[in-house]
Amino acid sequence: MSMLHTINKSPFERNSCETCLRLAEAGSSILFIEDGVYGALKGTACTDTLTAKAKDFKLYVLAPDLNARGLSQDDLVEGIQAIDYGGFVDLASSHERVQAWL
Repeated sequence: MSMLHTINKSPFERNSCETCLRLAEAGSSILFIEDGVYGALKGTACTDTLTAKAKDFKLYVLAPDLNARGLSQDDLVEGIQAIDYGGFVDLASSHERVQAWL
């Protein structure tokens, strides 16, 4: 069963990113949205775990949320793809289930 996981909380606020990375099954997609985009950045509490697990997941960040925080794709951990709102819709519709990590 394909699953899309969305993370919308900063790793500085909650442990949603690390919990998701620990519990998500290999082959899942993970999308960082809202303040969750901070979890996709180089040099955060999630970076080491994210880098180690990157081969197990398809990783995405919502570009408008990244840009709204004054960040760019250069700030992301390698292997994370920036998508727009249309890409978000495509991801949600191409997966059987969506799990929001709050």
